[in-house]
Amino acid sequence: MSAIGVVSSCSRLRPGVWLLKPGMQQIGSFGLHTAARCAAKDYYEVLVLGGGAGGITMSARMKRKVGAGNVAVVEPSKTHYYQPLWTLVGGGAKQLATSARPTGSVMPKGVEWIKSRVTALDPDKNCVWLENDIKISYKYLIIALGISLHYEKIKGLPEGFDHPKIGSNYSVHTVEKTWKALQDFKEGNAIFTFPNTPVKCAGAPQKIMYLSEAYWRKTGKRSKANIMFNTSLGVIFGVKKYADALLEIIKERNIAINYKRNLVEVRADKQEAVFENLDKPGVTEVHQYEMLHVTPPMGPPDVLINSPVSDQIGWVDVDKETLQHKKYPNVFGIGDCTNLPTSKTAAAVAAQSGVLDKTISLVMKNQLPTKKYDGYTSCPLVTGYNKVILAEFDYDAQPLETFPIDQSKERVTMYHMKADMMPFLYWNMLLKGYWGGPAPVRKLMHLGLK
Repeated sequence: MSAIGVVSSCSRLRPGVWLLKPGMQQIGSFGLHTAARCAAKDYYEVLVLGGGAGGITMSARMKRKVGAGNVAVVEPSKTHYYQPLWTLVGGGAKQLATSARPTGSVMPKGVEWIKSRVTALDPDKNCVWLENDIKISYKYLIIALGISLHYEKIKGLPEGFDHPKIGSNYSVHTVEKTWKALQDFKEGNAIFTFPNTPVKCAGAPQKIMYLSEAYWRKTGKRSKANIMFNTSLGVIFGVKKYADALLEIIKERNIAINYKRNLVEVRADKQEAVFENLDKPGVTEVHQYEMLHVTPPMGPPDVLINSPVSDQIGWVDVDKETLQHKKYPNVFGIGDCTNLPTSKTAAAVAAQSGVLDKTISLVMKNQLPTKKYDGYTSCPLVTGYNKVILAEFDYDAQPLETFPIDQSKERVTMYHMKADMMPFLYWNMLLKGYWGGPAPVRKLMHLGLK
């Protein structure tokens, strides 16, 4: 699960402060938010659906444009998680509690927190419906509903997680089971999977594999582990520069890759994983496992499927450069729930938030959006307990790097950036609407101003 973006190669916070956007001195002005149980009003100038990274970030930005009392966020969850940290939680390098904060503590002060779920969207009438038939109208709508996990689409799950030796870094309920399975490993197959659907942070399914391999080397179990990466894809990573570097690591560490293999069933009582060969539909193969890490199938939230704001699959249908809806000019999308053709990461949310902020500002003035999102996303590929390859790329799967170094090399500095600096930036900058990704830093680097 990716970090937010790129700020500094330093492991300490202070050297990177100069890279932060103007306005960081104001971050102390936000206090805790006292949430209402239901909507205090039935109309808001800006209504935000979703209280994840994209939703909280945009609500903070919109508060400064239209005033806190004119902004509301619909979010049922009481806890907000910094999910990119779960890679390290599953590998035993971080505690789960460090990834969590009460939702009320990250909600911008004065912004209305509507503790409910969206049940329907009616953009033709500028309103949404919540649970208990509550109707909320809006002038502008920002959809930031994230992505849904579908463990149930794998036969034998999620009930299979009641058994040992199986975990998944993608859920708060199963990430600690990954670390337990890693510690309890004795001898046999260790299988790591990648599903036949879009996923958030496409690098995460293999990050835990590298951490596991490093842990077993450290504990003297490596020679007893047959490590397998069974992926539905035909490549290890979508950007060639980083894929080549990863393949070298995989070869060096004697890891087996099985392409076009999709997990379709888990027989947890027998410790068996069943995979379909996507090159031979209907043909399956069964692998015994001593450890299994599952990356679940994912898809759009149910409320977006067959919604007027969504494409045929269910992703919010937005312009890939402006993030404005293709049909409804007062509707916008950000993050994993959109059909933007880039990786679904928190890094992408950071870059998108800056563009969307500019887009909405111009729309509010009845002007055409001019700021363009280039598809920037980042994936800090954790390859060990102190090593990271920092992948950054655009819509065309071309490297779009921040630093004047070869970012395809494993680096200790980049590990500390992911493990230490990114969480700080997430809680203190991104969620408060003051961090829009590393683009300004990259421009300085390209100008030779280091």
